[in-house]
Amino acid sequence: MEWTRLIFDLIDLRSFSNLWYWIALAVTWSTASHWVLGIPYDMVLRARRQGGQAEADLHDIARVNVSRITYIVDEAGTILVALAAFALTLLAVLGFAFAVEFCQALFLIVFPLAIVAVMSAVTAQRIRREGDRGEALRRRLTRHRAAVQVLGMISIFVTAFWGMLQNFNISVLPG
Repeated sequence: MEWTRLIFDLIDLRSFSNLWYWIALAVTWSTASHWVLGIPYDMVLRARRQGGQAEADLHDIARVNVSRITYIVDEAGTILVALAAFALTLLAVLGFAFAVEFCQALFLIVFPLAIVAVMSAVTAQRIRREGDRGEALRRRLTRHRAAVQVLGMISIFVTAFWGMLQNFNISVLPG
């Protein structure tokens, strides 16, 4: 037996049976739920507990990030939506119509993150429109984080279900 075959038999390079894929999925959702509109959630908690300078810091970083997000949406939103739709459609067709497992795995990570991006843009626009400050800002960021966490749990469940189904189908197929 040649050594490359031995290595590939030892390390399964398919996406859903690869430990690194599941680690990347967990890190992706952990990061997405920690960084709320680009603001680390511990700043929200610190502002709630301490007030004062921590509250001012939260407001400043929220103002900068909300301005940045709304500017990007206003200036390039249509182009970004078109590019994202193209990329997601390409991944979906390659993954699910042509059974390319890597594209399925990538789609199952990227599609929910696209939903998070839309949620973030909507939240940023609401913060800007309503001028949230203090408790209202903390409450809105906390609600956004909870929504991202729920979406993450659903995404991980769907991905795990699909990955187990793929692994089961490959294990029972002859050859």
